[in-house]
Amino acid sequence: MSTPHVPLSILDLVSVSEGQSMREAIGSSMELAQAADRLGYERYWYAEHHNSAALGSSATALLIDRAASLTRDIRVGSGGIMLPNHAPLAVAEQFGTLVQFHGDRIDLGLGRAPGTDPITSQLLARSSAEPDAFMESVDQIQRWTGEPSPRMRVRAGVAEGTNVPMWVLGSTVNGATLAGRLGLPFSIASHFAPTQVLPALERYRAEFNPEAGTAQISEPRVMVAANVALGDTDEEGLRQFTTLQRMFAGVVTGERLALQPPEDPEELAARLPEEVLLHLETMLSVSAVGSPQTVVEQLESLIDQTDADELILTAYAFDPAHRVKTLELLAPAWGLTPRG
Repeated sequence: MSTPHVPLSILDLVSVSEGQSMREAIGSSMELAQAADRLGYERYWYAEHHNSAALGSSATALLIDRAASLTRDIRVGSGGIMLPNHAPLAVAEQFGTLVQFHGDRIDLGLGRAPGTDPITSQLLARSSAEPDAFMESVDQIQRWTGEPSPRMRVRAGVAEGTNVPMWVLGSTVNGATLAGRLGLPFSIASHFAPTQVLPALERYRAEFNPEAGTAQISEPRVMVAANVALGDTDEEGLRQFTTLQRMFAGVVTGERLALQPPEDPEELAARLPEEVLLHLETMLSVSAVGSPQTVVEQLESLIDQTDADELILTAYAFDPAHRVKTLELLAPAWGLTPRG
């Protein structure tokens, strides 16, 4: 029996390639969002990150607005808004405004991590990352984006009645527990934190409470993240994957650079220290790499392991044109229906 082909979505951090300006990187991101819309991908999410010259996804709501303005059918949202960096009222007002602009195409994914280093986190901090505080913030946002109550002393007029669909993002059993207790869909960051994927998904499904006051769905819904690197052949896919490997090697060593060109995989393996290679093997273990057929088989295996309802993919490539090609290669191989 073949594995059902669940919807595919795209996660974008607005990566900057060596020699590319930030303006050009943002423009490339918008072109990729348009390609994803045209090719039939489900949603296009931006992940909030700060204090990085190699990533442009800091002002998440602004990127969502721009991408939604340039597309027609694809859902656009946050993967996610890092809630400790924001006042819940501001989040409600921003995403309520996005719904006023774009209708029912906006998603609000929320995470508890700061999306940056400790010093930058202190500069951004607006609310607590503690579990109880996070759950209270989610409840507040829902109340401000729901129907107004006479008991509300503070109202978010632009957000009232928008009922923005919300997701909880996480990489651990703790995050999965919160998502389940809130009765919200859960997106797991397996593309860089794969070690707790199966226990976290098991906990989420066990803890899922459709009767919670914050619940927006009646049964568990899971989105699993994966990295993809495609080429016309397996060899070209493996070569393209070295760009992502070099990026994560910089994370491990602290030598963060803009995206670098792909290179021969054997030459990269020979140049990197063994301990870095071991880190990469673990961190990037949830990746599908190769020709379209090979990537499809690997993604099908991931669905079999996780029982995912949806996959969200990162598609790093040094050449922006190859990022678009990656989506173009995968879409027909997966059976996505192009949009007119």
